[in-house]
Amino acid sequence: MLFFSNQTPTLLICRSALAFSWIYQGAVPKIACQSRGEIDLLGHIIPLYQLACQAVFWMGVAEILFGLFLLVTRWSWVFWLNVAALTGLLCFVALFEPIMLTLPFNPLTLNVSLIALSAIAALELKKSKNLN
Repeated sequence: MLFFSNQTPTLLICRSALAFSWIYQGAVPKIACQSRGEIDLLGHIIPLYQLACQAVFWMGVAEILFGLFLLVTRWSWVFWLNVAALTGLLCFVALFEPIMLTLPFNPLTLNVSLIALSAIAALELKKSKNLN
């Protein structure tokens, strides 16, 4: 609890929302329910279906771990890495499955929101370090 006590409410909200998003996206569509859409997207670079399924599972594990890491990291560069990763994932979707960008609650709206939260978290973390 001591770790979280010296952080601004804004930073805690950003961390929580980002962690929830990564953990949920790793656990539900990649591990628990193995979304066909996730497998099809990865199929653009891993054409063998069984390997794509295994890769989606391990990506889910990595996303869960990354989400947990976002809760506790003291490094603002991790949030900027998140911005770069989300931008890359968005470009990947735009290149290989652009129709997804027209759906409700699509990768564009999700990723832009998460990018904004990541930038806010990075700036808040830097600000809180400067105050100490």
